[in-house]
Amino acid sequence: MTARAWGLTQAWSLARLGFSLAWLWLRTARPGGTEAQRCKVRRKRREEASRLVVATLGRLKGVFVKAGQFAALRLDLVPPEAQALLASLRDRVPPRPPEEIRAVLEAELGAPLAGRFRDFSAEPIGAASIAQVHRATLLDGTPVAVKVQYAWLARSLRADLFWLRRVLRLLAGRRRRFDAERLFREFARGMAEELDFEREASSARAIAENLASEPQILVPEVHAGHSTRRVLTMTFHPCIPVLDRERLSARGIAPAQIVAPIARAYSRQVFVDGLFHADPHPGNLFVVDEPGAAERPRILFVDFGLSRRLDPELRDEIRRALYALMQRDSEAFLGGMERMGMIAADGREAAAGAIRTMFERLSGVGAPLGLGSEQVLSLKDEAKALLQETPGVQLPNDLLLYARTMTYLFSLARELDPEADVMKLCLPQLLRFLAQPPGGSSGGTGDASDA
Repeated sequence: MTARAWGLTQAWSLARLGFSLAWLWLRTARPGGTEAQRCKVRRKRREEASRLVVATLGRLKGVFVKAGQFAALRLDLVPPEAQALLASLRDRVPPRPPEEIRAVLEAELGAPLAGRFRDFSAEPIGAASIAQVHRATLLDGTPVAVKVQYAWLARSLRADLFWLRRVLRLLAGRRRRFDAERLFREFARGMAEELDFEREASSARAIAENLASEPQILVPEVHAGHSTRRVLTMTFHPCIPVLDRERLSARGIAPAQIVAPIARAYSRQVFVDGLFHADPHPGNLFVVDEPGAAERPRILFVDFGLSRRLDPELRDEIRRALYALMQRDSEAFLGGMERMGMIAADGREAAAGAIRTMFERLSGVGAPLGLGSEQVLSLKDEAKALLQETPGVQLPNDLLLYARTMTYLFSLARELDPEADVMKLCLPQLLRFLAQPPGGSSGGTGDASDA
């Protein structure tokens, strides 16, 4: 642990990675054969390089796994062949020893474990890159899930970020131009927020309040007396993963029944509240296993570490971009990107051409508000191609999280119920968003300060 805290472990691993990548390049620098054969060699080289990078990040764990997941989101900067591999980085890690978890809990809660919990399971129900979760029972009998942050993360955070910053600067100097410092600041800010469980608790409370009018949505209650900056305790609810068709069927729940509440909840968060659960994958969405679930299933949201409150200026620009898209006004769309600093000084011409091409491809599909799920996902693919093929474009990370959240909503709905009309479900909240004046905000009574 001392070697990691001083940055020696990271330096050694990154140096080994650098040597492996250099050797790979030397072995394949001058491929022979036809042009098609040379392209195949270069493609294999990029794929092998991506695997080496992902393997190194996985071994370093913690912040480096989060960095890989962050990079997978950067459609504007990361080559397509690397994105799937980076996205495959999972938070699952071997759990830490029970005595280490006990030490963190007792230090954070200021009392022996037996003095705060009636019982506490030593076996975690989940172990991720920054924390693991344990079942427990409070002294009053309330079943809870306790999320405990690993002690070594805080000790190695400064060194981890030091080396990540150096790597970003190196990449910015050798590959296509991008603002390394801006990218680093976005990642470091997000990492600091994920490590602050008090912020996560605040986000969970605010989202719960915002969604209080949705009877089919459940956000677990935060137990403040058992929560700190590194420990988060929330009520435990028996539940079933949203994609576990077999268990849902056994309870008499059809997948189509859960599409509408999920769509309403996400459209409310992203279009009205501006504060949204930004880590939308099947491991964070469940169906509550309770009596009456077959008639009206409730959806359980968990893990609010990656929640985001969009800056009002960014919300206004998203609204303007949607208007430009509806009107097929590529110049207005481009102007918004420029106002937000998304286009490099010498990248305007390339970005303008790519946007015009995207709008031309969309011209035959009708008005955006009339699009179905397939057309929305097609629009996502067009935007993805724009980002991957146009140098000098760099988007704010919060905007990418916003887009990923909406894309996930449509993809999940298609998997659960291909006949579901998600656009129709989202339309009331989308129209409410479009009707807001510049700087306007509606809904969202909760206060997740700076969430």
